[in-house]
Amino acid sequence: MIKTIGHSNHPIERFVDLLKRGGVERLVDVRSMPYSRRFPQFGRERLSRSLAEAGIDYAWEGAALGGKPSGGGSYETMAARPDFKEALDRVVAQSAATTLCLMCAEKDPLDCHRTVLVSRRLAERGVAIEHLLADARTEPHAAVEEKLLAKQAGADLFEDRSQQLARAYTNRERAMKRI
Repeated sequence: MIKTIGHSNHPIERFVDLLKRGGVERLVDVRSMPYSRRFPQFGRERLSRSLAEAGIDYAWEGAALGGKPSGGGSYETMAARPDFKEALDRVVAQSAATTLCLMCAEKDPLDCHRTVLVSRRLAERGVAIEHLLADARTEPHAAVEEKLLAKQAGADLFEDRSQQLARAYTNRERAMKRI
């Protein structure tokens, strides 16, 4: 199983507590730019030190798994890139030996590329995903996808669930880019 979390505006102590409650042993940062002006505790170096003090390993995969890579493009284009697929392979392989959590900035999984881009592709590979929420609850990825489908207006009766979900993900990506 792979977990995800958004750092949101948490104090670092609360964030580390959420990770510990989730049993996280390795945090994989999937932000394209691993820094935050508003929340400096989540800058790459400071975060790495805070996690090390808590006994949690840190890795950055934002170059390949970030939502805003230097080459740009849609999430479909990004997911087709060899470096994206190789980074997913690394994440899946690491998750076999440790409790791994993907991190980005946004609080709500549906507002973040960690879900709309990365978790989607992991789920397509059959990987179980659990989202760690700000209130310390967890939510399985399947429940997040059901919420995504529920937001989808005008369901096409001729589409199967996978087609509906693909359309919903595309629409969510467009909505996120307008925010």
